[in-house]
Amino acid sequence: MSAKIKYTSEPIEAKVIHDFLPPPEELAFREEGVKITIALSKKSIEFFKSEATKHHTQYQRMIRRLIDSYVDAYEKPLTRR
Repeated sequence: MSAKIKYTSEPIEAKVIHDFLPPPEELAFREEGVKITIALSKKSIEFFKSEATKHHTQYQRMIRRLIDSYVDAYEKPLTRR
């Protein structure tokens, strides 16, 4: 039932792939945090708590990552068209 493998002596085409993974020191890096007090809507907190439970994480961490993503998107200078 198993088919036999036929080996050939054709040349192998290899290409170098750019290393896109961050180095380990970037993965272990933790930014300095600043504690603040903020009032959010009950609807928002319920949403983040529900999603955090589904993904086995903390809702505060999800909110922090959302804000960091927003900052990353808008802190870069806009390019003119």
